[in-house]
Amino acid sequence: MKKIVLTLTIILSITFSINAQRNAKVHYVKLVEGEKIASNPIKTQEAKSEGKGISVRIYPDISFQTITGIGGAFNEIGGEALMSLSEAQQNEIMKNLFDVNGANFTVCRTAIGASDFGIDAYSYSEVANDFEMKKFSIERERTSVIPFIQMAYKYNPDMQLFASPWSPPGWMKESGLMDRGEEFPEKNVLKDDPKIYKAYAKYFSKYVDAYAKEGITVNKIVIQNEQDISTKYPSCHMPPEQMGEFVINYLRPQFEKDNIPAEIWAGSFRTAKRLDGLEFVSNTTWREAVDGIGVQYMNARQVENMQAVYPDIKFLHTEGNCYGGKNSVDQAFSRFNEVAGFINHGVPNFCYWNMILNEDSSSGWGWKQNSLIKINRKDKTVTYNPDYAVMALFGRFMKPGMKRIASASWYGDTITLKDDNNVYLFIKNQSNKTKTFDIWLKDNHAQVVDIPANSISVVEVNYK
Repeated sequence: MKKIVLTLTIILSITFSINAQRNAKVHYVKLVEGEKIASNPIKTQEAKSEGKGISVRIYPDISFQTITGIGGAFNEIGGEALMSLSEAQQNEIMKNLFDVNGANFTVCRTAIGASDFGIDAYSYSEVANDFEMKKFSIERERTSVIPFIQMAYKYNPDMQLFASPWSPPGWMKESGLMDRGEEFPEKNVLKDDPKIYKAYAKYFSKYVDAYAKEGITVNKIVIQNEQDISTKYPSCHMPPEQMGEFVINYLRPQFEKDNIPAEIWAGSFRTAKRLDGLEFVSNTTWREAVDGIGVQYMNARQVENMQAVYPDIKFLHTEGNCYGGKNSVDQAFSRFNEVAGFINHGVPNFCYWNMILNEDSSSGWGWKQNSLIKINRKDKTVTYNPDYAVMALFGRFMKPGMKRIASASWYGDTITLKDDNNVYLFIKNQSNKTKTFDIWLKDNHAQVVDIPANSISVVEVNYK
């Protein structure tokens, strides 16, 4: 009898142990220098359920911001490269970027006129002193940027798009030029003239309306890209006071008059040498005039400071680190920390910069940058760079509507999210050895998982 009881106890103990283990999977991308990145780089393995590892404790009941999504930027050079391919190749690339089973990009960016990755400087108003915007035209973009964006909707009709200028039309500036701002920074500014302000407000309104007629919804306008610098490529220095007053007195009234539904966001602000974003949100009048604040290359401490000054602030991440065109594995690993830095400090999205570049990966002003995908226009080959693998993993598993939740571990940067049924632990293992992690849901042991060597992973654990 004692043997029967002991046997039953052991069986029940084993059964309880098995049941205590939550269903879990590990989704991951491998990053090894010199190894080719596949167009579908995400692999999945079942979690193991034995041994001990580094403890990660997740608190599903403590939640923070709602995630709006992951994305990247459309640009003229990338659009021109994409259009050089066959229709079948174009569709394969766009499916890999925007389909729910691809990178699932949901929050993306485009430039109003030329960015630094336009072929050269251009605007939609090339006729000087056209204050009524009678000659306004987006014709140049019909062969590149517009079809590039239109194809994205084919695979994600719900994609959200925000847009920002790198520079106003040249004739609206003291310099008379969109670019070459580093040569005369004191003139790389919007003219302080009511006629110019009115014309520029109409320019924004015309842009949103013209794109709508092409089937493209511009959901948000971010007033000025990197408003604190003067560069050789298109740029414009716009101080916080000028930005705030332009919105209050000109842009908001113009949008209301023309029934333009796009939101108006301040920025994009950096923290390279100044704290213009913090100054902007510290002014109640300016911050209440906009729908949110665009940020990029921002020190996480200043994100916290902006939240402390303005607890109801809404953030939009506008651009990721562009590096210098090396497209290395080390840079892809560092992308994880960059995304974690913004998400873990309350920003609801992350927007990569160039989704696509050509074989040279250079801007119209001669400097190279990274991209997710490189297209050789001559031999029609397509290369998926290491950054693509990382951003595809984030896009697939950091979906709109998820909540960031609390977690505790001594193991470097991690991100923890949840949906209605599962928690998701984003973690990297840059070492050459497998690492084991012990996952807890508060005080309940959930699962022991192996994270593959040289990988960025998402551990998916059922918590219901």
